[in-house]
Amino acid sequence: MGERQVAALIPAGGVGARLGSRTPKQFLALGGGSILATTVRHFARHPAISAVVVAAPAAHLERARRVVRDLDRGGITVVAGGSTRQESVWLALQAAPAGATIVIVHDAVRPFITRGLIDTVVAAARDGGAAICALPIAETVKRVRDGRVETTVDRTALWTVQTPQAFRVDLLREAHEKARRDGVVGTDDAALVERLGHPVAVVRGLEGNVKITTPADLRRARAASR
Repeated sequence: MGERQVAALIPAGGVGARLGSRTPKQFLALGGGSILATTVRHFARHPAISAVVVAAPAAHLERARRVVRDLDRGGITVVAGGSTRQESVWLALQAAPAGATIVIVHDAVRPFITRGLIDTVVAAARDGGAAICALPIAETVKRVRDGRVETTVDRTALWTVQTPQAFRVDLLREAHEKARRDGVVGTDDAALVERLGHPVAVVRGLEGNVKITTPADLRRARAASR
């Protein structure tokens, strides 16, 4: 992947309301550690990533720092996140090292990322400036209104998006600045880049690269990490 000019941004500001836990979900136990530690480890130990910035809930900064302390080889920073994921990414971006040319954004609660997928997404971003990973939709998709089917949607060109997503630093910064000026909140960082009219490359994601959102997700993740 070339020189170590890649910074990883890990938005970890969520509270995990859908899990029904008082503990923010990124701090819940997984595989002998926590979800956050498992996720950060992939990036902290990647030879091409020079820095990792974790945006944690303001009330849990010290907890987040304790979680990543054993993983830190001099390149992990923990900053306070915002009230939305988008704001957390923006705040993490401000803490990225000045020498970084590519940033890779990854959800804190997707702990089953692989080095191969990181490499593929970053390589695509180096080529075109922006890249995401995604999977084509396999199930039938219907548009529903008031409990009734309106129409069956052609799924041929529909994909479900994952993270990591990777971008040139200047491009992601411009996209976030424009969104802030316009009062726009996107569902992911790629959506903000798309608003600039910049193409976003798509590489194939992984079935196992799941986001832990519900109690069932957590049970499956713990079973997989044994």
